[in-house]
Amino acid sequence: MALALDFITENSIIYVLIIWVIIVLVAKGLKLDKHGFEIKPYSLTYKNYGVQVILTRLLGKTKRATKVFSDLSVVAGFAMMGFAFWFLISNIVNFFVKPESFAEVTILIPGVTIQSASSLTYFLLVVPIVLVVHEGAHGIVATLEKIKIKTGGFAIFIALFAGFVEPDEEEFSKAKKISRLRVIGAGATSNVLFSFVIAALLIFHPAFALILPDQIRPFFYDEPIGVPIFSVMEGSGAEQAGLLKEDLITTVNGVSILLPQDFNKVKLKPGETAMVSILRDGETLEMSVLVTPSPEDPERGLLGITRGAFPSYQPAVPYYIPWNQEVFMFLLWLWMLSFFIGIFNMLPLPILDGGKFIHTIIDKKASEKTINGIMWSIYAFTLAIFILNIALSAMKSGFITI
Repeated sequence: MALALDFITENSIIYVLIIWVIIVLVAKGLKLDKHGFEIKPYSLTYKNYGVQVILTRLLGKTKRATKVFSDLSVVAGFAMMGFAFWFLISNIVNFFVKPESFAEVTILIPGVTIQSASSLTYFLLVVPIVLVVHEGAHGIVATLEKIKIKTGGFAIFIALFAGFVEPDEEEFSKAKKISRLRVIGAGATSNVLFSFVIAALLIFHPAFALILPDQIRPFFYDEPIGVPIFSVMEGSGAEQAGLLKEDLITTVNGVSILLPQDFNKVKLKPGETAMVSILRDGETLEMSVLVTPSPEDPERGLLGITRGAFPSYQPAVPYYIPWNQEVFMFLLWLWMLSFFIGIFNMLPLPILDGGKFIHTIIDKKASEKTINGIMWSIYAFTLAIFILNIALSAMKSGFITI
Protein backbone atom coordinates (compact mmCIF):
# COMPACT_ATOMS: atom_id res chain seq x y z
CA MET A 1 0.00 0.00 0.00
CA ALA A 2 2.80 2.43 0.91
CA LEU A 3 4.57 1.77 -2.41
CA ALA A 4 1.32 2.33 -4.31
CA LEU A 5 0.77 5.68 -2.56
CA ASP A 6 4.38 6.69 -3.30
CA PHE A 7 3.84 5.90 -6.98
CA ILE A 8 0.69 8.04 -7.05
CA THR A 9 2.47 10.88 -5.28
CA GLU A 10 5.46 10.85 -7.63
CA ASN A 11 3.18 10.84 -10.68
CA SER A 12 0.35 12.96 -9.33
CA ILE A 13 0.27 15.39 -12.26
CA ILE A 14 -0.26 12.47 -14.64
CA TYR A 15 -3.17 11.16 -12.57
CA VAL A 16 -4.72 14.63 -12.41
CA LEU A 17 -4.59 14.84 -16.21
CA ILE A 18 -6.03 11.33 -16.61
CA ILE A 19 -8.92 12.17 -14.27
CA TRP A 20 -9.52 15.38 -16.23
CA VAL A 21 -9.72 13.48 -19.55
CA ILE A 22 -12.24 11.10 -17.97
CA ILE A 23 -14.35 14.03 -16.71
CA VAL A 24 -14.41 15.66 -20.17
CA LEU A 25 -15.33 12.39 -21.89
CA VAL A 26 -18.13 11.70 -19.38
CA ALA A 27 -19.43 15.26 -19.77
CA LYS A 28 -19.52 14.87 -23.55
CA GLY A 29 -21.07 11.41 -23.31
CA LEU A 30 -23.87 12.72 -21.06
CA LYS A 31 -24.31 15.71 -23.42
CA LEU A 32 -24.05 18.15 -20.54
CA ASP A 33 -23.67 20.97 -23.05
CA LYS A 34 -27.47 20.81 -23.42
CA HIS A 35 -27.93 21.46 -19.70
CA GLY A 36 -26.03 24.72 -19.23
CA PHE A 37 -22.49 23.34 -19.38
CA GLU A 38 -19.77 24.61 -21.70
CA ILE A 39 -17.25 21.85 -22.41
CA LYS A 40 -13.75 22.61 -23.70
CA PRO A 41 -10.56 20.52 -23.68
CA TYR A 42 -9.15 22.66 -20.85
CA SER A 43 -12.28 23.72 -18.95
CA LEU A 44 -15.79 22.79 -17.88
CA THR A 45 -18.11 25.71 -17.11
CA TYR A 46 -21.65 25.71 -15.76
CA LYS A 47 -23.94 28.76 -15.83
CA ASN A 48 -27.31 29.03 -14.10
CA TYR A 49 -29.54 31.90 -15.21
CA GLY A 50 -32.03 31.40 -12.39
CA VAL A 51 -29.65 31.95 -9.50
CA GLN A 52 -31.24 35.30 -8.56
CA VAL A 53 -34.53 33.55 -7.73
CA ILE A 54 -32.71 31.32 -5.25
CA LEU A 55 -30.83 34.27 -3.74
CA THR A 56 -34.03 36.34 -3.41
CA ARG A 57 -35.72 33.53 -1.47
CA LEU A 58 -32.68 33.18 0.78
CA LEU A 59 -32.54 36.94 1.34
CA GLY A 60 -36.19 36.98 2.37
CA LYS A 61 -35.28 34.81 5.39
CA THR A 62 -32.03 36.54 6.29
CA LYS A 63 -32.51 40.19 5.30
CA ARG A 64 -31.70 41.75 8.68
CA ALA A 65 -28.60 39.62 9.18
CA THR A 66 -27.48 40.24 5.59
CA LYS A 67 -27.70 44.02 6.11
CA VAL A 68 -25.40 43.78 9.12
CA PHE A 69 -23.09 41.41 7.25
CA SER A 70 -22.91 43.70 4.19
CA ASP A 71 -21.79 46.68 6.30
CA LEU A 72 -19.29 44.48 8.15
CA SER A 73 -17.87 43.39 4.79
CA VAL A 74 -16.67 46.89 3.96
CA VAL A 75 -14.78 47.26 7.24
CA ALA A 76 -13.52 43.67 7.03
CA GLY A 77 -12.34 44.28 3.46
CA PHE A 78 -9.91 46.96 4.64
CA ALA A 79 -8.85 44.86 7.63
CA MET A 80 -8.16 41.73 5.56
CA MET A 81 -6.21 43.67 2.96
CA GLY A 82 -4.12 45.26 5.69
CA PHE A 83 -3.53 41.89 7.36
CA ALA A 84 -2.45 40.29 4.06
CA PHE A 85 0.06 43.08 3.39
CA TRP A 86 1.32 42.97 6.98
CA PHE A 87 1.85 39.20 6.78
CA LEU A 88 3.71 39.27 3.46
CA ILE A 89 5.93 42.24 4.31
CA SER A 90 6.73 41.12 7.88
CA ASN A 91 7.45 37.62 6.57
CA ILE A 92 10.08 39.02 4.21
CA VAL A 93 11.63 40.96 7.09
CA ASN A 94 11.64 37.80 9.23
CA PHE A 95 13.59 35.91 6.57
CA PHE A 96 16.55 38.25 7.07
CA VAL A 97 16.10 39.33 10.71
CA LYS A 98 14.36 36.41 12.45
CA PRO A 99 14.69 33.32 10.19
CA GLU A 100 13.07 30.95 12.71
CA SER A 101 9.80 32.93 12.41
CA PHE A 102 9.73 32.91 8.59
CA ALA A 103 6.65 31.08 7.26
CA GLU A 104 7.01 29.22 3.96
CA VAL A 105 4.50 30.33 1.32
CA THR A 106 3.37 28.30 -1.66
CA ILE A 107 0.50 28.28 -4.15
CA LEU A 108 -1.73 25.22 -3.93
CA ILE A 109 -1.79 23.66 -7.41
CA PRO A 110 -3.12 20.08 -7.72
CA GLY A 111 -0.52 17.78 -9.19
CA VAL A 112 2.25 20.36 -8.84
CA THR A 113 2.48 21.63 -5.26
CA ILE A 114 -0.28 19.32 -3.98
CA GLN A 115 1.11 15.88 -4.69
CA SER A 116 0.13 13.42 -1.98
CA ALA A 117 -3.01 11.39 -2.60
CA SER A 118 -4.56 12.46 0.72
CA SER A 119 -3.86 16.17 0.19
CA LEU A 120 -5.35 16.03 -3.32
CA THR A 121 -8.46 14.36 -1.94
CA TYR A 122 -9.01 16.91 0.82
CA PHE A 123 -8.33 19.81 -1.55
CA LEU A 124 -10.83 18.58 -4.14
CA LEU A 125 -13.49 18.04 -1.45
CA VAL A 126 -13.00 21.38 0.28
CA VAL A 127 -12.57 23.88 -2.58
CA PRO A 128 -16.17 23.59 -3.90
CA ILE A 129 -17.51 24.33 -0.39
CA VAL A 130 -15.28 27.40 -0.06
CA LEU A 131 -16.38 28.67 -3.48
CA VAL A 132 -20.10 28.22 -2.73
CA VAL A 133 -19.72 30.24 0.48
CA HIS A 134 -17.70 32.94 -1.28
CA GLU A 135 -19.86 33.40 -4.37
CA GLY A 136 -23.10 32.93 -2.45
CA ALA A 137 -22.14 35.90 -0.26
CA HIS A 138 -21.41 38.05 -3.32
CA GLY A 139 -24.78 37.13 -4.78
CA ILE A 140 -26.96 37.61 -1.71
CA VAL A 141 -25.45 41.03 -0.93
CA ALA A 142 -25.86 42.08 -4.58
CA THR A 143 -29.51 41.04 -4.33
CA LEU A 144 -29.86 43.09 -1.13
CA GLU A 145 -28.41 46.10 -2.97
CA LYS A 146 -30.93 45.51 -5.81
CA ILE A 147 -28.22 44.71 -8.36
CA LYS A 148 -29.39 42.20 -10.94
CA ILE A 149 -27.54 38.88 -11.14
CA LYS A 150 -27.31 37.58 -14.71
CA THR A 151 -25.77 34.18 -14.01
CA GLY A 152 -24.07 32.14 -11.35
CA GLY A 153 -22.05 28.97 -11.63
CA PHE A 154 -18.63 27.40 -11.53
CA ALA A 155 -15.72 26.52 -13.78
CA ILE A 156 -13.08 23.81 -13.59
CA PHE A 157 -9.77 24.33 -15.38
CA ILE A 158 -8.30 20.80 -15.28
CA ALA A 159 -7.81 20.81 -11.49
CA LEU A 160 -8.26 24.49 -10.65
CA PHE A 161 -11.68 25.63 -9.51
CA ALA A 162 -13.46 28.95 -9.90
CA GLY A 163 -16.93 30.03 -8.84
CA PHE A 164 -18.72 33.12 -10.06
CA VAL A 165 -21.79 35.25 -9.57
CA GLU A 166 -22.06 37.57 -12.54
CA PRO A 167 -23.92 40.82 -11.83
CA ASP A 168 -25.35 43.00 -14.57
CA GLU A 169 -22.35 45.22 -15.39
CA GLU A 170 -24.41 48.31 -16.15
CA GLU A 171 -26.41 48.06 -12.92
CA PHE A 172 -23.26 47.33 -10.91
CA SER A 173 -21.40 50.35 -12.34
CA LYS A 174 -24.38 52.63 -11.63
CA ALA A 175 -24.83 51.39 -8.07
CA LYS A 176 -23.64 53.54 -5.16
CA LYS A 177 -19.98 53.17 -4.27
CA ILE A 178 -20.83 51.79 -0.82
CA SER A 179 -23.12 49.20 -2.42
CA ARG A 180 -20.32 48.01 -4.72
CA LEU A 181 -17.87 47.82 -1.81
CA ARG A 182 -20.36 45.75 0.16
CA VAL A 183 -20.77 43.29 -2.71
CA ILE A 184 -17.03 43.00 -3.36
CA GLY A 185 -16.06 42.58 0.30
CA ALA A 186 -18.80 40.04 1.04
CA GLY A 187 -17.05 37.04 -0.54
CA ALA A 188 -13.80 37.23 1.41
CA THR A 189 -15.62 38.20 4.62
CA SER A 190 -17.89 35.16 4.37
CA ASN A 191 -14.88 32.88 3.95
CA VAL A 192 -13.12 34.25 7.02
CA LEU A 193 -16.27 34.13 9.15
CA PHE A 194 -16.86 30.55 7.96
CA SER A 195 -13.29 29.69 8.94
CA PHE A 196 -14.03 30.99 12.47
CA VAL A 197 -16.99 28.58 12.67
CA ILE A 198 -14.75 25.68 11.63
CA ALA A 199 -12.10 26.79 14.13
CA ALA A 200 -14.75 26.73 16.87
CA LEU A 201 -15.11 23.00 16.15
CA LEU A 202 -11.40 22.32 15.78
CA ILE A 203 -10.47 24.16 18.97
CA PHE A 204 -11.65 21.15 20.93
CA HIS A 205 -9.37 18.71 19.11
CA PRO A 206 -5.91 18.37 20.70
CA ALA A 207 -4.06 18.37 17.35
CA PHE A 208 -5.32 21.88 16.59
CA ALA A 209 -3.15 23.11 19.47
CA LEU A 210 -0.13 23.21 17.14
CA ILE A 211 -1.78 25.95 15.09
CA LEU A 212 -2.90 28.11 17.98
CA PRO A 213 -0.71 31.04 19.10
CA ASP A 214 1.35 30.39 22.24
CA GLN A 215 -0.68 32.99 24.13
CA ILE A 216 -4.00 31.23 23.43
CA ARG A 217 -3.05 27.54 23.61
CA PRO A 218 -2.82 27.29 27.45
CA PHE A 219 -6.51 28.23 27.76
CA PHE A 220 -7.49 25.01 25.97
CA TYR A 221 -4.59 22.56 26.32
CA ASP A 222 -1.84 21.48 28.67
CA GLU A 223 1.51 20.30 27.31
CA PRO A 224 1.61 17.55 24.62
CA ILE A 225 1.59 14.03 26.05
CA GLY A 226 2.72 11.93 23.09
CA VAL A 227 2.42 11.20 19.38
CA PRO A 228 -0.39 8.92 18.19
CA ILE A 229 0.15 5.88 15.97
CA PHE A 230 -1.77 6.33 12.73
CA SER A 231 -1.23 2.79 11.45
CA VAL A 232 0.84 -0.33 12.16
CA MET A 233 2.65 -2.03 9.29
CA GLU A 234 1.76 -5.66 8.69
CA GLY A 235 4.48 -8.10 9.75
CA SER A 236 6.57 -5.38 11.40
CA GLY A 237 8.20 -5.43 14.80
CA ALA A 238 5.52 -3.01 16.02
CA GLU A 239 2.75 -5.45 15.07
CA GLN A 240 4.56 -8.37 16.70
CA ALA A 241 5.05 -6.34 19.89
CA GLY A 242 1.33 -5.52 20.04
CA LEU A 243 1.34 -1.80 19.22
CA LEU A 244 -2.08 -0.60 18.04
CA LYS A 245 -3.48 2.27 16.03
CA GLU A 246 -4.15 5.33 18.26
CA ASP A 247 -1.67 4.25 20.94
CA LEU A 248 0.29 7.30 22.12
CA ILE A 249 4.07 6.89 21.94
CA THR A 250 5.70 8.78 24.81
CA THR A 251 9.31 7.52 24.75
CA VAL A 252 11.58 5.46 22.50
CA ASN A 253 14.80 4.11 24.05
CA GLY A 254 14.44 6.65 26.86
CA VAL A 255 14.05 9.61 24.50
CA SER A 256 10.93 11.64 25.28
CA ILE A 257 8.50 11.77 22.33
CA LEU A 258 6.16 14.75 22.68
CA LEU A 259 6.23 16.09 19.12
CA PRO A 260 6.53 14.25 15.76
CA GLN A 261 9.98 15.77 15.16
CA ASP A 262 11.25 14.12 18.36
CA PHE A 263 11.49 10.85 16.43
CA ASN A 264 14.51 12.39 14.64
CA LYS A 265 16.41 12.27 17.96
CA VAL A 266 16.18 8.46 18.06
CA LYS A 267 18.76 6.37 16.17
CA LEU A 268 17.37 2.94 15.34
CA LYS A 269 19.54 0.13 13.94
CA PRO A 270 18.01 -2.88 12.15
CA GLY A 271 18.06 -6.02 14.25
CA GLU A 272 18.14 -4.21 17.59
CA THR A 273 15.30 -4.11 20.09
CA ALA A 274 13.81 -0.72 20.94
CA MET A 275 12.04 -0.01 24.21
CA VAL A 276 8.85 1.91 23.46
CA SER A 277 6.58 3.47 26.09
CA ILE A 278 2.98 4.06 25.13
CA LEU A 279 -0.23 5.36 26.64
CA ARG A 280 -3.30 3.19 25.99
CA ASP A 281 -6.63 4.00 27.64
CA GLY A 282 -4.81 6.07 30.26
CA GLU A 283 -2.41 3.23 31.16
CA THR A 284 1.36 3.34 30.53
CA LEU A 285 2.77 0.23 28.83
CA GLU A 286 6.34 -0.76 27.98
CA MET A 287 6.91 -2.63 24.69
CA SER A 288 10.00 -4.33 23.26
CA VAL A 289 9.93 -3.72 19.51
CA LEU A 290 12.21 -5.43 16.99
CA VAL A 291 13.69 -2.80 14.68
CA THR A 292 13.39 -3.73 10.99
CA PRO A 293 15.31 -2.26 8.02
CA SER A 294 13.75 0.44 5.86
CA PRO A 295 12.89 -0.74 2.30
CA GLU A 296 14.51 2.45 0.91
CA ASP A 297 17.64 2.31 3.11
CA PRO A 298 18.56 -1.08 4.66
CA GLU A 299 20.87 0.65 7.15
CA ARG A 300 18.04 2.74 8.60
CA GLY A 301 15.83 1.10 11.20
CA LEU A 302 12.05 1.30 11.47
CA LEU A 303 9.63 0.50 14.28
CA GLY A 304 6.98 -0.38 11.72
CA ILE A 305 4.46 2.35 12.48
CA THR A 306 3.09 5.36 10.66
CA ARG A 307 2.93 8.15 13.20
CA GLY A 308 0.28 10.84 13.26
CA ALA A 309 1.13 14.24 11.82
CA PHE A 310 0.27 15.96 15.12
CA PRO A 311 0.95 15.25 18.79
CA SER A 312 -1.82 14.55 21.26
CA TYR A 313 -2.46 17.21 23.88
CA GLN A 314 -4.10 16.88 27.26
CA PRO A 315 -7.14 19.17 27.16
CA ALA A 316 -7.16 21.85 29.86
CA VAL A 317 -10.95 22.01 29.52
CA PRO A 318 -13.16 19.13 30.71
CA TYR A 319 -14.50 18.38 27.24
CA TYR A 320 -13.31 18.08 23.66
CA ILE A 321 -14.56 16.52 20.44
CA PRO A 322 -12.64 13.35 19.53
CA TRP A 323 -12.78 13.72 15.74
CA ASN A 324 -11.15 10.80 13.96
CA GLN A 325 -8.12 11.52 11.77
CA GLU A 326 -10.01 11.79 8.47
CA VAL A 327 -12.73 14.12 9.81
CA PHE A 328 -10.13 16.26 11.56
CA MET A 329 -8.01 16.62 8.42
CA PHE A 330 -11.07 17.48 6.32
CA LEU A 331 -12.07 20.21 8.79
CA LEU A 332 -8.46 21.41 9.01
CA TRP A 333 -8.28 21.81 5.23
CA LEU A 334 -11.68 23.53 5.23
CA TRP A 335 -10.50 25.94 7.93
CA MET A 336 -7.17 26.58 6.22
CA LEU A 337 -8.52 27.23 2.72
CA SER A 338 -11.49 29.28 3.95
CA PHE A 339 -9.26 31.56 6.00
CA PHE A 340 -6.38 32.04 3.61
CA ILE A 341 -8.49 32.27 0.44
CA GLY A 342 -10.56 34.91 2.20
CA ILE A 343 -7.55 36.91 3.42
CA PHE A 344 -5.42 36.75 0.29
CA ASN A 345 -8.39 37.30 -2.02
CA MET A 346 -8.38 40.87 -0.68
CA LEU A 347 -4.89 41.54 -2.02
CA PRO A 348 -5.11 44.21 -4.75
CA LEU A 349 -4.38 42.14 -7.85
CA PRO A 350 -6.34 42.23 -11.15
CA ILE A 351 -8.01 38.82 -10.75
CA LEU A 352 -8.82 39.17 -7.04
CA ASP A 353 -11.54 41.01 -5.14
CA GLY A 354 -8.92 43.29 -3.59
CA GLY A 355 -8.18 44.81 -6.99
CA LYS A 356 -11.86 45.59 -7.57
CA PHE A 357 -12.13 46.93 -4.01
CA ILE A 358 -9.32 49.48 -4.46
CA HIS A 359 -10.49 50.44 -7.96
CA THR A 360 -13.99 51.13 -6.61
CA ILE A 361 -12.57 53.38 -3.89
CA ILE A 362 -10.51 55.58 -6.23
CA ASP A 363 -12.94 55.40 -9.18
CA LYS A 364 -13.87 58.83 -10.59
CA LYS A 365 -11.39 60.55 -8.27
CA ALA A 366 -9.10 61.33 -11.22
CA SER A 367 -8.79 60.74 -14.95
CA GLU A 368 -9.05 57.18 -16.22
CA LYS A 369 -5.40 57.28 -17.29
CA THR A 370 -4.26 58.38 -13.83
CA ILE A 371 -6.40 55.76 -12.10
CA ASN A 372 -5.02 53.02 -14.37
CA GLY A 373 -1.48 54.16 -13.56
CA ILE A 374 -2.18 54.03 -9.83
CA MET A 375 -3.82 50.61 -10.07
CA TRP A 376 -0.97 49.06 -12.06
CA SER A 377 1.57 50.48 -9.60
CA ILE A 378 -0.36 48.84 -6.74
CA TYR A 379 -0.62 45.58 -8.72
CA ALA A 380 3.14 45.56 -9.38
CA PHE A 381 4.02 46.18 -5.72
CA THR A 382 1.61 43.51 -4.48
CA LEU A 383 2.80 40.94 -7.01
CA ALA A 384 6.44 41.69 -6.18
CA ILE A 385 6.08 41.02 -2.44
CA PHE A 386 3.94 37.93 -3.09
CA ILE A 387 6.49 36.43 -5.52
CA LEU A 388 9.34 37.36 -3.17
CA ASN A 389 7.67 35.41 -0.35
CA ILE A 390 7.44 32.34 -2.61
CA ALA A 391 11.04 32.76 -3.83
CA LEU A 392 12.41 33.08 -0.29
CA SER A 393 10.39 30.01 0.72
CA ALA A 394 12.02 28.06 -2.11
CA MET A 395 15.44 29.27 -1.01
CA LYS A 396 14.81 28.12 2.56
CA SER A 397 13.06 24.81 2.02
CA GLY A 398 13.34 24.02 -1.69
CA PHE A 399 10.32 23.34 -3.91
CA ILE A 400 7.47 23.03 -1.40
CA THR A 401 5.00 20.19 -1.94
CA ILE A 402 2.34 18.76 0.36
